[in-house]
Amino acid sequence: MKRQYRCETKSIAPEQIETLVIHLSGRVRLLDSDIEAEEERTRCKDRRDAGYSILARTLIARRDNLSATITALRERLAALEAPE
Repeated sequence: MKRQYRCETKSIAPEQIETLVIHLSGRVRLLDSDIEAEEERTRCKDRRDAGYSILARTLIARRDNLSATITALRERLAALEAPE
């Protein structure tokens, strides 16, 4: 079962969210580079292949989780900035 953690604190500043999104986006780019390097190292780019790197699979999962977090943060930022 996946656990989802929510921060219900409304005192977080939009600038803090923007900074976090920028930071996490940089991490996603680094993970993309690491995935590409691992695929080149193993010479296997097909995720359906049984020989596909476990490291690359792990990095993909991490990247996808960070991307989902970025999306949630952007939605929260939009909600904070929307006129009521």
